[in-house]
Amino acid sequence: MKQLLVVVDYQKDFVDGSLGFPEARSLEEPICRKIEEYQKQKADIVFTYDTHNPDYLQTQEGKKLPIPHCMKDSPGWNLYGHVGSYCTSETPCFYKPAFGSMELANFVQEKAYDLVELCGLVSNICVISNAVLIKAALPEARVLVDAQCTGSGDAVLHEKALDVMEGLQIEVYHRT
Repeated sequence: MKQLLVVVDYQKDFVDGSLGFPEARSLEEPICRKIEEYQKQKADIVFTYDTHNPDYLQTQEGKKLPIPHCMKDSPGWNLYGHVGSYCTSETPCFYKPAFGSMELANFVQEKAYDLVELCGLVSNICVISNAVLIKAALPEARVLVDAQCTGSGDAVLHEKALDVMEGLQIEVYHRT
């Protein structure tokens, strides 16, 4: 079975930076464990980076969320904590200027994965966007989200996002 782990936007700005929230820090250890599980299985792992340029405040997203974050090559753009140590120069990375990555969706479709699991931030924005794109690209693959490895600064939207993903036949597990 061909498997992939997608670590979505576990970046400093979403953990302890401009858009950070306290619960995000507690995800570091479970995400690291998940990466190690996939490494032991010799499965593929990729990372996405929310990536913005200096004109961010002039973009549609910037007008609706006028908080500069994840500016390319800034400290807040980097992966947070120990998670970053798993991303090497050989690890596929997707630098996305929007919530979802069509490049990632095309990648998973081309590789024809049987199972794709997502973890990272933020559940109700980038995680759900990429999960939906991946499910559309691979309708017969299992697409999973571990609820213990994702989160949001808004607990209500987090639960709603998990509900919506389940409704789209994305398997959400470890819900409390």
